[in-house]
Amino acid sequence: MLAVENTLFTIVMVLYFAAMALYFVFIAIKKDPVAKIAVALQVIGLVLHTAALICRGIGAGRLPLTNQYEFATSFAWGLCLVSLIFVWKFRFPVLGAFAAPVIFLVIGYAAMQSKEVRELMPALRSNWLGFHVSTAILAYGAFGVSFVLSIIFLLRDRMKTQGFLDQHIPQKEKLDVISYRSVALGLLFLTFTIVTGAIWAERAWGSYWSWDPKETWSLVTWIVYAAYLHLRIRRGWQGKTAAIFAVIGFVCVIFTYIGVNTFLPGIHSYA
Repeated sequence: MLAVENTLFTIVMVLYFAAMALYFVFIAIKKDPVAKIAVALQVIGLVLHTAALICRGIGAGRLPLTNQYEFATSFAWGLCLVSLIFVWKFRFPVLGAFAAPVIFLVIGYAAMQSKEVRELMPALRSNWLGFHVSTAILAYGAFGVSFVLSIIFLLRDRMKTQGFLDQHIPQKEKLDVISYRSVALGLLFLTFTIVTGAIWAERAWGSYWSWDPKETWSLVTWIVYAAYLHLRIRRGWQGKTAAIFAVIGFVCVIFTYIGVNTFLPGIHSYA
């Protein structure tokens, strides 16, 4: 099954790259059918990506969520899933053109990690693993989409009025609302991540919170996005300020995932 997973992983990378290239062609030649093909390739990639994760899980004899490679490829899967949901819901193929490079970079990062299957350490042998890590993947996916939407928002004024992109990208007010919904979704799942992680930590190590670097930065990320929602709801923060806040939040997400593992090793160094 692991050999099948490796083959599927390679095919998925090719499909995501092809989808990214076609999204760029769509913007360059301004032909809507090209965007439909790009979306179709991304959907096929997501289906095969799901199959690859299932094969990985069967081959490893556990949920494929316990090391850098597995979390990175699952992170890419979450980004792809959430971006497709927003592309479909809001009829917004240009979002794919901005999301596809982020997806490809994350899965490219996964490709650079060791694919070796190792036996789980005792602390990870828990049913809480699936709840904790899967909610983190969905949270990061939603935050990734909010990041992409915020970048589009910040670039929106530079687009020519009545131009091709102007016709295919919602007005800034709608972009702001979509980004807000994505942040709200991500914060909900991140809250589940932190709560399930605390419960799991108490079962595994006898303490709900140990101020491990990843725990600390997860809390920092949660506070940033919670502040975003609080200031938006209570103070009416919208527009450019909110977009910049969402970008900063995603920088915290990336540091929580990659930066902490690289520079601040702790008890979460395995993931």
